[in-house]
Amino acid sequence: MGGMDLLTNAIQPYAWGSHAAIAELQGREPSARPEAELWMGAHPGAPSGLDRAPTLLDAIERAPRDELGDAVVEEFGVRLPYLLKVLAADHPLSLQVHPSSEQARAGFDAEEARGIPRDAADRNYRDPYSKPELIVALTPFVGLCGFRDATELAELLDELAIPALKEFADNLAARPDEASVRGMLASLLRWPAHERAALVAEVVHACELHGPGSRFAATYEWTARVAGDYPSDTGVVVVLMLNLVSLAPGEAIFLRPRTLHAYLNGVGVEILAGSDNVLRGGLTPKHIDVDELLGLLEFSHGPVQLTQIEDVSPVEQVWVTPTPEFRLSRLRLAGEPVQLEGGRPQILLCTQGSVRLQDAGQVLDVRGGESVFVPASSAGVALTGKATVFRAMPGL
Repeated sequence: MGGMDLLTNAIQPYAWGSHAAIAELQGREPSARPEAELWMGAHPGAPSGLDRAPTLLDAIERAPRDELGDAVVEEFGVRLPYLLKVLAADHPLSLQVHPSSEQARAGFDAEEARGIPRDAADRNYRDPYSKPELIVALTPFVGLCGFRDATELAELLDELAIPALKEFADNLAARPDEASVRGMLASLLRWPAHERAALVAEVVHACELHGPGSRFAATYEWTARVAGDYPSDTGVVVVLMLNLVSLAPGEAIFLRPRTLHAYLNGVGVEILAGSDNVLRGGLTPKHIDVDELLGLLEFSHGPVQLTQIEDVSPVEQVWVTPTPEFRLSRLRLAGEPVQLEGGRPQILLCTQGSVRLQDAGQVLDVRGGESVFVPASSAGVALTGKATVFRAMPGL
């Protein structure tokens, strides 16, 4: 039976990442390469390292009930059901959607039956799991989340008055419903490749012309910025169709399955169910399966609501989500000792200050950018210090 573990975590060097944000969190000089995501957990692609085992994944496979607890093993099998990340975006991520549990299982089984290798570039479903996620802003954070109300989209297109999009504007004005939104998206994703750059240029020109004074000014500005990275990708036009969400530090949005979304800029703590299922809809050179994407998406979103936060104790607040795979809370420690109950596999991430963790005689000192795994076999952990600590665990 193991005690607490200070984690050694992989950093993903995706091209859209920041050179400075994760380094600053960890007290380092900026990196020469982009640093997009700091991964904490037991994801097979980059499991966190431990002193007592090669990785957290190995430790869980050796003693699943000690590490995860009976309830987690019985509900999710021998796997940590969540992945915790620090996400740092200097450029837009791809437009993407994650399937529901039922869609993931059906799609995975179908691709297995067809013999498509799980690591194939054109594989849509790499596992049979859903992938809900929650992002909490550490800095001002901007993203796209779900489709605009169809009436609002009609008004936006009418204001821009782009000849190439007139048919969509007319359809939405006459019938502002899900079918019209779906039809517009399908057409944009199937736009002739040789005409895409011209369409994007026309859209950017209209955004720059109509932006000043418009209630859609922020959307127009971001559409033009995204076009700077993807000047011949019709995903730029899809930006107009989605809700633009700006988060202040501490604010969060929950992305349920079937929601088209993309993060644009900022640093946040993200927690998600442990799945690799991502279907893309633009702003990427990667595989896009238009028919499969259209079959997954939910089109009736409208305005996005920030995720509710509730007090758990005088020092702990939790973001309320419906998913059993994860629960994320934040502790603001002011020096007085705080006791956390055990019995669940927890990851504690310090994002500010420093904190001392004590568990049955074991002591760990943790500073900004460091994280600790607490196994389910722990009876509980005492925290002392002046720090901000994010606490991840299953949502059961």
